Amino acid sequence: MDFTLSPQARAASDDMWDFMRSHVFPAEPVWTAQLAENGPHSHPPVMEELKAEARRRGLWNLFLPQSSGLSNVDYAAVAEISGWSPVIAPEAINCQAPDTGNMETLELFATPAQREQWLEPLLAGEIRSAFAMTEPDVASSDATNITTRIERDGTDYVINGRKWWITGVADERCRVFIVMGKTDLEAPTHRQQSMILVPRDTPGVTIERSLPIFGYQDQHGHCEITFTDVRVPATNLLAEEGDGFLISQARLGPGRIHHAMRAIGMAERALALMVERARTRVAFGKPLAEQSNVLDLIAQSRIEIDQARLHVYHAAWLIDRHGAKGARSEISAIKVSAPAMATAVIDRAIEVFGGMGVSDDTPLAYFYAWARVLRIVDGPDAVHRRTVARMELKHTPPYVG
Repeated sequence: MDFTLSPQARAASDDMWDFMRSHVFPAEPVWTAQLAENGPHSHPPVMEELKAEARRRGLWNLFLPQSSGLSNVDYAAVAEISGWSPVIAPEAINCQAPDTGNMETLELFATPAQREQWLEPLLAGEIRSAFAMTEPDVASSDATNITTRIERDGTDYVINGRKWWITGVADERCRVFIVMGKTDLEAPTHRQQSMILVPRDTPGVTIERSLPIFGYQDQHGHCEITFTDVRVPATNLLAEEGDGFLISQARLGPGRIHHAMRAIGMAERALALMVERARTRVAFGKPLAEQSNVLDLIAQSRIEIDQARLHVYHAAWLIDRHGAKGARSEISAIKVSAPAMATAVIDRAIEVFGGMGVSDDTPLAYFYAWARVLRIVDGPDAVHRRTVARMELKHTPPYVG
């Protein structure tokens, strides 16, 4: 097998690293200060400066093969680099969740009018968007459980329901929600759901609160929303009635590659911080780098990061060749393995840093919180392990002794 990056991926990675060192890392304290000055969900002006520079460099919408010319394997390398600064870098290059998944969804299923109204401004980085599926009253890891209703009324649909953990909504630049709900309770289980576009300012949409993750209020927010007799034109429906579950499955495949590779980037930065701390900190008369237990932490972290990276590359390679459906088991597997690896590596880095590791003096505390959250978003570990096991049970081994 050839593990060499393609010329396109190598060029994009080199350009991304130069952008990270010259602009993104220096912008981190500026972004934090601007956010503190203007409020937790404000839009730091430095982000628009970063976006303009990224566009100038051609580092824009790299996740979309039809726009960038990069394969999923190629983009995986760039996504990992962006994971070194997971809050700032993905948005700076217009490759941030949930917009990436929403743009992919619109690219696949939107009508020309929907594309003009919503996809084009998203591709231009002028607005942001949200994906409203998860609900507080049901186990949303099984999307067939959702209770939000989308009911036809003449030339409109009327939406009633409650959603939560809807990422991006606290940011006022989030102008449209893709809402998943049930249109036909009598249809077969996987044909009851539909998806519809709901503009943020539609009457009846109420943003109840932004939920913190381990005490962190993210700039873009993770919100609870109620929809009360929300009326939108029938032309806002994505694809056809009953296509909601199909759309959700098409949406999530490549996005899980992005999440996994950004988790690897976080783990790499945690390891780099761990190594630097081990080189410079002295305890019991010698540097931490000479303490055998610290060496074990560093070595195990390097082994696990490299394992996870190869695992994700293999899944991306399968998507490039067979589509998300042909890589279903591998996509679920990396959704389990990469965040779990990142959580473990970041935890080791925190151990080496001690008290500083759980403060905001390093990015480790937030990295740890977000890595743990990644084991829930886009389907919890238990659901993905179930998928992997079920597919394994379908295999016929060449020999059973």
